[in-house]
Amino acid sequence: MEYYAGIDVSLECSSVCVVDGNGKIFRESKVASEPAALIGWFTSLGIGLGRIGLEAGPLSQWLYAVMKQAGLAVELLETRHVHDAFKAMPVKSDRNDARGIAQLMRLGWFRPVHCKSVAAQEVRAMLTARKLVQSKLLDVENSLRGILRGFGLKVGKTTGTDFAGRINELVKGHPNLEVIAEALLKVRTVLLSEFKAFEKRAGRMSLMNAKARLLMSTPAVGPIISLTYAAAIDDPARFTSSKQAGSHFGLTPKKHQSGETDRSGRISKIGDASVREALYQAAHIMLTKPIKGCSQLKSWAMRIAKRAGMNKAKVALARKLAVIMHRILKDGAPFNPATKANAATA
Repeated sequence: MEYYAGIDVSLECSSVCVVDGNGKIFRESKVASEPAALIGWFTSLGIGLGRIGLEAGPLSQWLYAVMKQAGLAVELLETRHVHDAFKAMPVKSDRNDARGIAQLMRLGWFRPVHCKSVAAQEVRAMLTARKLVQSKLLDVENSLRGILRGFGLKVGKTTGTDFAGRINELVKGHPNLEVIAEALLKVRTVLLSEFKAFEKRAGRMSLMNAKARLLMSTPAVGPIISLTYAAAIDDPARFTSSKQAGSHFGLTPKKHQSGETDRSGRISKIGDASVREALYQAAHIMLTKPIKGCSQLKSWAMRIAKRAGMNKAKVALARKLAVIMHRILKDGAPFNPATKANAATA
């Protein structure tokens, strides 16, 4: 008889459940959330496991990679599907989640998730850290503006270089505000320095990354956008068609059809939000800036803008860019505006 297992991963200990082919619980336990501990526990059972499932999460990719190398038939499950499958569960607990995942493995009612390579995870970690520093930098600047506004001191429009000078000018003669401004400007100086370092690092990484270099041949696509997209795709071969890239990143409309009802909604917004944001940014630049080499794409998007509005045109162009950029990665050839293959594929 074949057996199936489910793992509900937690930081310290994971709940594990093994069921047989009839769905009867064979063994369940709490195991340390370490690859060696989990591999040892499954090996000690002395049975053949058809599938082992664990929900995608922060620790899951690390556990999945090591367990896969050990020869276990492990699968990563999409979080949304697992959540929807357990909606009818009256009691939510780690033990019941492990049991539910084991039953999903037995029945085959799951969608496997691609586990990104270590290189792609490292790029994502760098981009995440960069974005965190950028957001905190903006928070400090906006907080300074808000504090001074309460005293009628308006900062107004500034650049990165004259922001500190403008703040010091406004707080002069206000002892308490001078103390606040001095402290926050010191924090801003550190954050700005680290953010610039991340920007330089991203530029170097994009030049060393063959996929990112290819993607940067696309108009309006720079180091950050190219690295974000390349890390998210990781392996272009996992998509059978380039058209799937648009829906994978939530850039296609939702659809509801039942009986006489048939309507299309807004884009689904499933998948990686950072990639969706990067593609939308590239589309915005292409439509609002004088970018060379994209006349056909820009004309196509502007025709959509005339009948549906600029926002929808940007989303449509972002979806087309997702398709084109995947085709670039799959073919290993740079963007070529002279060919009609890109437009036909999209």
